[in-house]
Amino acid sequence: MHIDLTGRTALVTGSTQGIGAAIAAGLARAGARVAVNGRSAERVRAHAAALEREVPGADVVPVAADVTTEAGAEQVAGALPRVDVLVNNLGVFGSADPLEIADDEWRRYFEVNVLAAVRLTRLFLPGMTGRGWGRIQYIASDSAVVTPAEMIHYGMSKTALLAVSRGFAKQAAGTGVTVNSVIAGPTRTAGVEEFVYELVDRELPWEEAQRAFMRAHRPQSLLRRLIEPEEIANMVVYLSSRQASATTGGALRVDGGYVDAILP
Repeated sequence: MHIDLTGRTALVTGSTQGIGAAIAAGLARAGARVAVNGRSAERVRAHAAALEREVPGADVVPVAADVTTEAGAEQVAGALPRVDVLVNNLGVFGSADPLEIADDEWRRYFEVNVLAAVRLTRLFLPGMTGRGWGRIQYIASDSAVVTPAEMIHYGMSKTALLAVSRGFAKQAAGTGVTVNSVIAGPTRTAGVEEFVYELVDRELPWEEAQRAFMRAHRPQSLLRRLIEPEEIANMVVYLSSRQASATTGGALRVDGGYVDAILP
């Protein structure tokens, strides 16, 4: 399958590291003009330059803005009057005693993980439907379906994204715009590595720590290892393509078989 996104502009939120960075690279390799986003102008410029080196000839646009605020989202829309592919990747996660999570923390998880994505969808979906083509994706998580006790606030936000995705897919019905969510399983990023070491012996070498974490805390994984960010990106790039034109309103799993169900 040859995926060609030449002529398309993609915005990936939270794309200076981790899964977002891998998605930005995957879209750039497929020929898309890619907007790299983050809050720090310095980090955004540095990662945009790194992406140009990684993918020779890539058309990369650095867009520094805090999309968790209305002003930041409007700033992005001003910098990118046309977006063909919107990947709502930005998110926060962490573990906490569920009885100790304060109201403000619940609000923060909802505002960052859900409302920021809703806001950008409102800004860019009308242009997509007007042009008769577009792709919107939300990076969800296995925690949306199998919510760990220590991550209830995070799981709540990712479950909400599944509803948001399905609802906006209905709003875009028949327009040529597809809307989907991607259920990412336990994935290796710098933040997840730190999270793993919060739960297992910090003296263990990484490979042993990873396997210990999977055995003790994610035993239902059929992959038996953490997913690499590029493996998530592969699904996102496919969903961004013309080949995925009949896939909409879905919650597609790249979870290593973690969710113990045939359907999410």
